[in-house]
Amino acid sequence: MKYLYLFSFLLLLFYSCTDHTRKGKKEDNLFYDKAFEFRQKEMPDSAFLYFNKAKDLFLQQKDSLSAGKCLVNMGIISAGKEDYFGAQELSLNAMSYFDQKKEDQYFYIHSNYNNLGIVTSKLLNYTDALKFYDAAIEFCKDSLAMRLYLNNKATIYLKIADYKAALKIYNQILKGASKNKKQYAMALTNITFARWQQNPNYNPLPDYLKALRIREQEKDLLGLNSSYFHLSDFYTKKRTDSALFYAHKFYQVATNLNSTDNRLGALRRLIQLSSPKLTQQYFVTYQKLDDSLQNVRNAAKNQFALIRYETEKHKADFLNAQAENIQKQNNIQRKNFVVGILALFLLAGYWWYRKRKKGLQQEKEIEVKNTEIKYVKKIHDRVANKVYQLMSEVDNTPKVNRDILLDRLEILYNISRDISYDSKELNTGKNYDQELSKMLKSYSCETIEIFIIGNEEELWEGVSPEAKTEVFYIIQELMTNMKKHSQAETVVLKFNRNEGMMHISYSDNGVGMNDVIKKNGLTNTENRINSIQGTITFENTQEKELEIQLSFPFS
Repeated sequence: MKYLYLFSFLLLLFYSCTDHTRKGKKEDNLFYDKAFEFRQKEMPDSAFLYFNKAKDLFLQQKDSLSAGKCLVNMGIISAGKEDYFGAQELSLNAMSYFDQKKEDQYFYIHSNYNNLGIVTSKLLNYTDALKFYDAAIEFCKDSLAMRLYLNNKATIYLKIADYKAALKIYNQILKGASKNKKQYAMALTNITFARWQQNPNYNPLPDYLKALRIREQEKDLLGLNSSYFHLSDFYTKKRTDSALFYAHKFYQVATNLNSTDNRLGALRRLIQLSSPKLTQQYFVTYQKLDDSLQNVRNAAKNQFALIRYETEKHKADFLNAQAENIQKQNNIQRKNFVVGILALFLLAGYWWYRKRKKGLQQEKEIEVKNTEIKYVKKIHDRVANKVYQLMSEVDNTPKVNRDILLDRLEILYNISRDISYDSKELNTGKNYDQELSKMLKSYSCETIEIFIIGNEEELWEGVSPEAKTEVFYIIQELMTNMKKHSQAETVVLKFNRNEGMMHISYSDNGVGMNDVIKKNGLTNTENRINSIQGTITFENTQEKELEIQLSFPFS
């Protein structure tokens, strides 16, 4: 896995140098140039520091692409130092600075996705690692990098024991690497290892040795390191002397490469295979090397964290100083603003006083007008309709009782005398349904039949007195208009309630209602139904038939 970082680093270094030279120094960011120098000199700690400084400067210059490049490099450096969580954070942050629709940014995008795949797999999250490798492959246009990413993906399948998927990818790599001997040897070694893991009876030795010979011819130390490891692993349970021979080779090449991880791996194999005396020597060497490596890596992790902390601290201090200056300027602006507001308030207060004075005068005029409308409405509902109701009763009663008639007239006299007060002559309490039915039946005669359906005491439970009052006078108005104009012989009123709504249906078989009657006679009715948030609709269903629907909420 160590070589994956190295290869990714070298690939990114080559492309970045080419891109950096081609673009020149139009960004004018010396930190970026310095970071490249340290990276080429294999001084990752210093490179990380200057990439971090370059990133902040690029952000100030609003060059998001270059800032993203810095984060990609920082993520790869952190991964190489085994700061996997830090690398993951940096690489995820880098993605927001690239435009996936621009092909000239694909190299940095797939390099970043590959690094995310590497560190995520090191954190044992293989599912997400596969997704990152797939994303790297999607944006990759370079065959060399493509085979690297496919190899990384196949390695994940080996770790989760999906040998079929791994072999499929390794076969694909093997076909594409036929012209490159080093890559061919690598692919051959990997596919041989996968077949052996899939089938323990498979003999990997011929292909292992074939890959070894190619690497010896090419003087490929990295490849030889891999071959010696796999051959030692193969012989461990078969021929201890051969396993020990290749373990020594493995350790020797790892030492020449100055690869601490591989030296530790070779020492573990030597400890496993050697005699007790040599085992003790190897163990002491292993322990010293491992302690040294852990100290170096921990120091690197802490150093990277400290670099990020110091950078953020300086940035915070700068922002705090900037904020203090802004605060001072804001205080001055606030004082000027307060003075301006006071002046505006004075002007607004004078304007409001003038407008309020005018508004009060208009309110008085409107109040007078509303009072006039109120009394006209009362006269119409409580006097005119009752007079017509009394006339209808006299007309429809063969023998009129003189005393009762006088009493009724006296009541009308008292109502008209006390019209300026809120009259309480309508009963909206317990027997409201009976009073409503009584009023309706007063309009019946020999030529007019009145049918009432559903007007029961329970129907009106929960209905407010105001709504009952308005409904009573609305229906009274409809009945009066029916008597005057409709020439109806049958009138049907249906009452029902459903889900918080009261529904009243009126129908007669009269001549219907023309626009003149609607405009002149029922305007007051529509005003009343609107006052209780209800609706009323009129419909001449046939040439001689009228239907009216009333609805209003009661809860």
